[in-house]
Amino acid sequence: MRRMFCSLQKYRAGVRRWKCLQEERNSGGRLISWLIPAVAVACILTTACSDPDKERLKQTTKATYDQSTGRLKELTFDANKNGRIDTWTDMDGTRPIRARVDRNEDGKLDRWEYYDDKGQLSKVGFSRSDDGKPDAWAYAGPDGKVVRIEISSTRDENKIDRWERYEPKGAGPEGVGALLGADEDTNGDGKPDKWESYEAGALKTASFDEDRDGRPDRRLTYAGGTLVAIDSQPDASGAYTRHVPVK
Repeated sequence: MRRMFCSLQKYRAGVRRWKCLQEERNSGGRLISWLIPAVAVACILTTACSDPDKERLKQTTKATYDQSTGRLKELTFDANKNGRIDTWTDMDGTRPIRARVDRNEDGKLDRWEYYDDKGQLSKVGFSRSDDGKPDAWAYAGPDGKVVRIEISSTRDENKIDRWERYEPKGAGPEGVGALLGADEDTNGDGKPDKWESYEAGALKTASFDEDRDGRPDRRLTYAGGTLVAIDSQPDASGAYTRHVPVK
């Protein structure tokens, strides 16, 4: 998952370099000849590009402009340098808005990048079923490691019904640590009615709001994946007054 937030850092550096070239020219032109080497990672971060690299960049780095304003509206990119376009980024001039990526080049999008008003990556979408449609969105902390994933069972980023929290410390190579907890809206009313807590990545408790008042009414406790207790009948403070061990 960490790669999800790091894969286009070099690409964004290219866009920033292109912006500098545009400002230097001060003519409002389309900069096709400058655009290609400017967004090329190899040309920016190394001293020179080989001729094959230059030709690949010419074939895969393509700009589309707004016909009425002349502003850059889309930029394509070959992220894995194999000569195929695998990234399409919607642009507002020099600022990236959203990118669509086919990382495994199977013809289906599998990564969606969302940028804020400053052009900084704010979240990354992905498809849990790998069907070309996003249904989960990951958010990273300052260190680039995932701290939260929001999931939509209806594949609508405006209708999130599960919120997962992750421990950034000890995150693996993909940037995802142990699952700490999750809130879930099981009835689609926009409010959580199920709460889960995890310990060492395993489910520890699951609490449920059974009367839809926004508070848990029943809690299941697990140990080693086995149900060991059921608590219910909370008082006014939320403390459970009935405890039933499960043997």
